[in-house]
Amino acid sequence: MALNNTYDARPLFQETAVGAGAQLLLLAFLGTAIGMGPAGWLTGLAFALATWAVLNRALRRTRPRSFGPANRVTLGRATLVGGITALVADSFQSSPPVSLFVGLTAVALILDGVDGKVARRTGTSTALGARFDMEVDAFLILVLSVYVSMALGPWVLLIGLMRYGFVAAARVMPWLNGSLPHSMARKTVAAVQGVVLLAAASGWLPYGVTFALVAAALGSLLWSFGRDVAWLFRTREERTGSRAVLARTVRTTEPAGPAATASATDDGMAKTELALDDRIEARIAVHETTDRESRAATTAHTDAVGPAVVPFPLREAELAVR
Repeated sequence: MALNNTYDARPLFQETAVGAGAQLLLLAFLGTAIGMGPAGWLTGLAFALATWAVLNRALRRTRPRSFGPANRVTLGRATLVGGITALVADSFQSSPPVSLFVGLTAVALILDGVDGKVARRTGTSTALGARFDMEVDAFLILVLSVYVSMALGPWVLLIGLMRYGFVAAARVMPWLNGSLPHSMARKTVAAVQGVVLLAAASGWLPYGVTFALVAAALGSLLWSFGRDVAWLFRTREERTGSRAVLARTVRTTEPAGPAATASATDDGMAKTELALDDRIEARIAVHETTDRESRAATTAHTDAVGPAVVPFPLREAELAVR
């Protein structure tokens, strides 16, 4: 409790304030350079305010010791995404300079591979950093798909909306929140989306080639999502059963607390109903079972997920931050 009382979040909030200030400077530059209209200004300001508010709320909840160099890179990338979003909003009235739009987007995509490396090299990988990186990636893809859809048609929006549709579906079907095994194919498909949308947005390729590339990117994304959803569906019962065993089965060598009511079984194990809040640590032993597949699934399910790997479809890491 003493640590909670002495925690000082002001240095972290100063970092987010600097990010918001950088966003305003970028908007001022864009407004001066291209004469950005009200739609671009309002959209850019809304993005800056939303990023600042959501990030501060996440920092209050997770209470990291420092903001970290990797998060600074991601915050810089978020600033660029805010500028790109303002340009796309303004493009409904007048098209932005192609070189400026492509330049900002290219830098934002390149930096996507930098923050993860910085996190690993500095030992500052966190669940918050992974989630921050994930949301910036997803929003950039959404904004690019909106821009490209104006030239190719509304079907392109499926690229940007697919991740958000998946998140909405996971609220109805919680088994979709399961962790996925590492897949280089999934990472490749994720990286391709931004590159293809940037190429399409540049207008440097013939219409037929651009249409074919974007359609192929969408097809690969549908394949990636479909494969992962099928895997999660097949393993949903194993993962649910493994969590139930971990939550309800403890060895009788540990004395039961007042909040637990135990009844001994023939094999010397006790099944207990635990009344624990999420800040109490309990040492749980897994019941020995002959179901090898269930135990293997439990092991795979609890493997750590590298925070720099944030592919599509995107998953929330199953990490308990207290």
